This record gives sequence, C-alpha cells and structure tokens, in this order.
Amino acid sequence: MSGGLLVRPRIRPRVAVVLVYTAAMCMNGLDSTIVNPALFTIAGDFGRPVSAANTVETAFLVALALALPVAGWLGDRLGTKRVFLGALALFTAASAVCGLAPDLTTLVVARAVQGLAGGLLTPVGMTLLFRAFPPEERVRLSKVLIVPTALMPALGPPLGGFLTEHLSWRWLFFVNVPVGAAAVLFGAVALREHVEGTKAPFDRVGFLLATPALGLLTYALGFGPSQGWARPSVAVSAIAGTALLVATVAHQLRVREPLLRLRLLADRVYGAASALALVSAAGLMGVLFVFPLLYQAALGASALDAGLSVFPEALGLMLASQAVDRLLPRLGPRRLAVPALLLAGGVFAALAAPGVAENAWAVRGLMFAVGLVLGTAVLTIQIAGFEGIAPADMGQAMGLFQIVRTLGGAVGIAVCAALIGGHGVGFSDAGPYRVAVLV
Repeated sequence: MSGGLLVRPRIRPRVAVVLVYTAAMCMNGLDSTIVNPALFTIAGDFGRPVSAANTVETAFLVALALALPVAGWLGDRLGTKRVFLGALALFTAASAVCGLAPDLTTLVVARAVQGLAGGLLTPVGMTLLFRAFPPEERVRLSKVLIVPTALMPALGPPLGGFLTEHLSWRWLFFVNVPVGAAAVLFGAVALREHVEGTKAPFDRVGFLLATPALGLLTYALGFGPSQGWARPSVAVSAIAGTALLVATVAHQLRVREPLLRLRLLADRVYGAASALALVSAAGLMGVLFVFPLLYQAALGASALDAGLSVFPEALGLMLASQAVDRLLPRLGPRRLAVPALLLAGGVFAALAAPGVAENAWAVRGLMFAVGLVLGTAVLTIQIAGFEGIAPADMGQAMGLFQIVRTLGGAVGIAVCAALIGGHGVGFSDAGPYRVAVLV
C-alpha cells in the first residue's frame, strides 16, 4: 500500500504531460498543413485571388517565427506550465476567430495570432516532455513524438480536403476549439509548474535583432515565389532579414547571457541533429506542400483527392515510431538516421519520375515509404540530439531547435513554390511539380 502511494505521484505528472502535450501539439501540427487544400475554396468564398489567400499560411509562418526566439526565455523565467497553457488558450481562441472570420483580413490576423501562440507551444511543450523523462527513457517517447511532429502534418491535407469538401473550410479551425479547451482545463489541474529560476536579464538587443530577422526572412520565403523576388517588399525583407540574422549571430556569441544560446550548437551531437532537422523539415514540408497542388492544379483532382494523395505517409510514420523504438537502442542514432535519410532521397527521386504522379497506387506506395524512412530519421534525430543537453539548458535548446526546423520547413516550401510559381496556378503540365519534388 505504501509502495503504491510512493509510485502514484511520480507516474501521474508524466501521464498528464504526455496527454496535454499530445493534444496541443496535434492541434499545432495539423494547422501547419491542414489549410493547404482549402486555399482555393477560401479565395473563392471571399472573392479574392489565390495569391491573396496564400497570406493565410504566410501570416501563420511569419508569426510563428516571431515567437520562437523568446520561447525558451519565457518558459525558464515564468514557468513552463504557465507559458504553455497560456499559449494553448490563445491558440484555441484564435482558432475560433479564424472559423468565424467574416473576411480575409480577419482570417489573416487571427491566423497570425495562432502562429504567435504556436511558436511558443512547440518548444515549451517539448521542454515539458523532455524534463519529465530522463535521457535513458526518451526512446519510449517515439510513439508520442511521431504524432505531432510528423503524423499530424501528414494527416492535415486529407483532413483539410475532407472538411472543405463535405462541411466547410471553417471547420478546419473549429475542430481545435473543444480539444484546446479540454487540454487547457486538464493541464491547469494536472500539470506541475517548473520554473528554471533564471535570473539573467532579458536580452533586449538580441530580441530586437532576432525577432525581426526571423519574421522578415519567413516573409520573404513565403511571398518571394508567388510575388517575385524582385518585388520591393520581398527584396527588402530578404536583404534586411539576412543582415539582421548576421547581426543576431554576432551579438548572441558576444554577450554573456544571450537570448539564444547559439553555443549549444557546438555540441557535436546536438549541432548535427539541428543541421539534419533543417534538411529533413525542408524535405517533409516541401513534399506536403507540392503534392496537393500537383493533384489540383496539374491533374484536376478535388481538394479531398489532393489530401488523400499524401495520406499513406501517415501510415508509414506510425510504423516508423515502432521501428525507432526497437532499432535505436540496438543500432545507435548514426547507423539508423543516415541510411534513413539516404533512402528518403531515393524515394523523392522515384516520386519525381515521369508517370508516377498519374498512378494513384504508385503515389500511395511511395508516400508510405516517405513516412517510414523520413519519419525514422526525424524521430532518431529528435531523440538523440538532446541526450547530452543539461536540464537547465533544455528550454533554450528546444527553442533553438524549433527555429532551425521552422526555417527548414519555410525554405522547403519556398523552393518548391519558386519552381512551380512562375507557371500560374492553372498550369496543366506536371513537369515543374516533379522537379520541385526532386529538389
């Protein structure tokens, strides 16, 4: 009896962390891709061109990038529970406003608020999770991590297509409200607060450099392919963002208590994991972006069919979580991640082969393979990269890791959009889309 009393307080907080983290990150993960198949419909409903509707996604990504630099500091200073649940409540409220938006401007502003909250959710949520489980137990988290980091982005397009076609695009956002409200209420009762107790002053200079740097670069990457890189707003954003990023790096390496601890990248394992996360995020988000467009613009499919074209990737990702759980302790991160990344490159090449996109079963099989091999690589990188990070540095390391992943995803989407953007939305030749997948 006494043994049970000792065990219960230790288990229950972990279960609470897993449940609240999974619910919140599923919402955030879905929102990164669920709107893509609905952009044509949103543009038509508001009587705006598709290029204007693209601001819905760009606003989300830019705002998300703006919040990432301060996520680690806020979690350490104010407490991970307080920041996480506050961001989740804001994300849920913004979702409701998105669903009720009477015009495109309101939708874009509410989507930006979602992005700000989402930029805090991911790094602070993963900090909660990784602090609850020591390094030797994190391999078991593969089944949890795969859901928000890879499975939900893969499920976004088919779910978005289904809801758009059979209900309304507004339900893309309404589905978040009950889940988010329940998670906030449960987390308020069940989660334990953790305040790292940092007494370091807020790096105002670093904030004023890093925040606009990431926002401007994300804006340029989001609008450059569709509006042209020579457009003044895009060109100025790209140049100013790059200059501010260089200044940010110089400042962060010079000050004693930086906003972003870039020196963490000097850790061989964490640094390598961050670099690989950038590449894998670019590949994953690029494919999830280009394939729904390929099916709608080049092959004339519906929004639902476009979403279903990438659905088998989710099944592969589910199997990947099982593979990592069993293989990572035996093979180690390098012998598991490197072959998986090489295989992913081969699968992308096969997807770009002439005639493959027109064969539904070939696409489904290859998408399943993408989920299996790329999911294995992503999970391995994410688990192994933080093995040597001290608990006191976990919040900062998570924030930095998410910045790298976010920029990688934005670069992947921008490269794909640049390759197909010059031909117009109604372009019927699948060739540029194949090139985008190959790249």
